[in-house]
Amino acid sequence: QVQLVESGGGLVQAGGSLRLSCAASRSIFSINAMGWYRQAPGKQRESVATITSGGSTNYADSVKGRFTISRDNAKNTVNLQMNSLKPEDTAVYYCNAKLVITPTLSTYNYWGQGTQVTVSS
Repeated sequence: QVQLVESGGGLVQAGGSLRLSCAASRSIFSINAMGWYRQAPGKQRESVATITSGGSTNYADSVKGRFTISRDNAKNTVNLQMNSLKPEDTAVYYCNAKLVITPTLSTYNYWGQGTQVTVSS
């Protein structure tokens, strides 16, 4: 069981930057992977960036070169630095945590409440 709280969303102009943070209720050493997802109005939720406990990262093609995901194990947080923001980045951004239970290899996903990111033209 993991509780996630996102912060850092807001309103920015195109070309601006925002830094999102996700605070986990437990040590992220025990979380196999964490990531950021977003859902724009009228669209399906999509993966933006993920990072595993081993440090491997993956980005959506639409954000490569602009977004950077990182983790701070000491603070149990995962961050998403978003630069060169575009209006198409406007969405609610959700933090995700994935746990794999080793005895059965069962996978569990947990979600934060979401934080709004709005990029104006």
